[in-house]
Amino acid sequence: MTDESLEGLDGTWSDESEWDEVDQGVLLDDEEAPRPQPVLAVVGRPNVGKSTLVNRLLGRREAVVQDQPGVTRDRVSYDALWNGRRFTVVDTGGWEPDAKGLQASVASQAEMAMRTADAVLLVVDGKVGATGTEEAVARVLRRSKCPVLLVANKVDDQRGAGDIHDLWSLGLGEPMPMSGLHGRGSGDVLDRVLEALPETPRDSFGASSGPRKVALVGKPNVGKSSLLNQLTGEDRSVVHDVAGTTVDPVDSLVELDNQVWRFVDTAGMRKRVNTASGTEYYAWLRTKAAIEAAEVAIVLIDGSEPITEQDLRVITMVVEAGRALVIAYNKWDLVDDDRRRQLEKEIDRDLIRVRWAERVNVSARTGRSVAKLAPTLRTALESWDTRVPTGRLNGWLNELVAAYPPPARGGRQPKIKFATQAQSRPPTLVLFTTGFLEAGYRRFLERKFRETFGFTGSPVRISVRVRERNDKSKGKGKGRR
Repeated sequence: MTDESLEGLDGTWSDESEWDEVDQGVLLDDEEAPRPQPVLAVVGRPNVGKSTLVNRLLGRREAVVQDQPGVTRDRVSYDALWNGRRFTVVDTGGWEPDAKGLQASVASQAEMAMRTADAVLLVVDGKVGATGTEEAVARVLRRSKCPVLLVANKVDDQRGAGDIHDLWSLGLGEPMPMSGLHGRGSGDVLDRVLEALPETPRDSFGASSGPRKVALVGKPNVGKSSLLNQLTGEDRSVVHDVAGTTVDPVDSLVELDNQVWRFVDTAGMRKRVNTASGTEYYAWLRTKAAIEAAEVAIVLIDGSEPITEQDLRVITMVVEAGRALVIAYNKWDLVDDDRRRQLEKEIDRDLIRVRWAERVNVSARTGRSVAKLAPTLRTALESWDTRVPTGRLNGWLNELVAAYPPPARGGRQPKIKFATQAQSRPPTLVLFTTGFLEAGYRRFLERKFRETFGFTGSPVRISVRVRERNDKSKGKGKGRR
C-alpha cells in the first residue's frame, strides 16, 4: 500500500544536492543482538495486586490492571532496569491449588514460570495475611532450587507494616512490606531482587542468536494461542473455547526450521478502539505496541468462516505500522471444497490491496503445514530488509515514466526528476517531482516496482517531494507596477 502522507518525507524540495545524504540511503540500523537477562517470576493467588506491583517495579504501566480478579491469565514477560542492571520480570495469573477449567490452565502457567525462573517473588496481600493458598505455594517454593522473595503488598503505611510478621510462618524468610499502588518500599524490594538474581540466566536458549520478532495477531478465538502452543510443543499460552482468553502479549522463543524466532501471542481485538473500555482497551494498546515492536506479523484468519471487518482491521493495523506481513488461514482441516472456492473469491474482493502478502494455510489443532510458516517469514523479512540501489532504481523509473507518464494535474504534467529508496524496514521510496502525483499513479508505480524487484510480504511506501518554484517572488514583483 502507498502512504500519501509519510511524515518527514512528503513535502517540497529545491535541489537534488540537498538530498545527497538521502541518495546514500537512510537505512535503519540493525538492533544489537539481545543479551541474556536473568528472570524474576512474580506469583501469588488472584487479586493480591501482582500486576500493579509489576508496573511499580518496571516504573511504567505495562501489565493490564483492573479492579477484578483474574485479569492476567498467561505468563507475560517485561524488560526491567534497576541500578544499571537489566532483568526480565514475568507476571503470572493467579495460582490456586485444585483449580478447575480455565483457572487450572492459568495456574499451570504460573507453575511453569516458577520452574523456569532464576528467582521468584511471592506476593501476599498484607492486609489479609497468609491463606491456605499461600501455604500451598510456599510448600512448592521451599522445594525449589532458586531464591524466593516474599513481599507483603498493599502495605500503604507504617501501621500496616507491623501486621505482616505472621508471614514468617511461611518459611520463606523475612517478608518485605510494599505498596504496589503508592510505591512504598519498592526501592528496597528491587535492591533485594538484584541481590537474589544471578548475573546470567540459567536458561539462555537462543539469547545470543538475536531472534527475529514475530507478532501473532488476529481477532478473538481464531486460534492464536493454539498455534503458539503447536509451535512451541508446550502449553505456552492459556487456551480455552471462551473468546478473549489472552489479555496480555505472551512472548516465546520458538525453534522453527533450525532457526530461533521470538513469537508474541497477542490479545484478539474484538472492538474498535473508540468503543473499547477497561481490559479490552489496554489489551488493544498492548497489541498495537507488540505489532510496532515486531518485525513481521502473522495475521491469523479463520479459514472456515467468511473474512470479517475485524480481520481487515487487523491487517490494516499491521500495514500502517510498516511491518512485514504473513496471512495464515487457520482451521484448514475444517475447510471443504465449497468453502475453499468461496474463500478465494473473498480474498480477491477484500484483500486486493495486500495481494503482496505471503499466504499459508494451516491447522493449529492438527499441526498441518505449520512448518511452512518459517519459509514465508524469511521471504517477508528478506523483502522488508531489502534496498534497491539508487542507480538501478532510477534506470527502471526512467524507462517506466517514458512509457507511462504521470497524468496531468491542473493543466500541467508533473515530471519525476529523481528517486531513491530512503530506507528499508519498511522499504520507502522518495520521488522528487515538479508536481503532485495522483494516488492512482502512485499505486501504479508500486505495482510495477513489485513486478520488477519483488518485495513479496513487505509493504512499500511511496512519498513525493514536490519542487518549490523559485521564481514565485519574481513573478509577484513584476505584477506590481
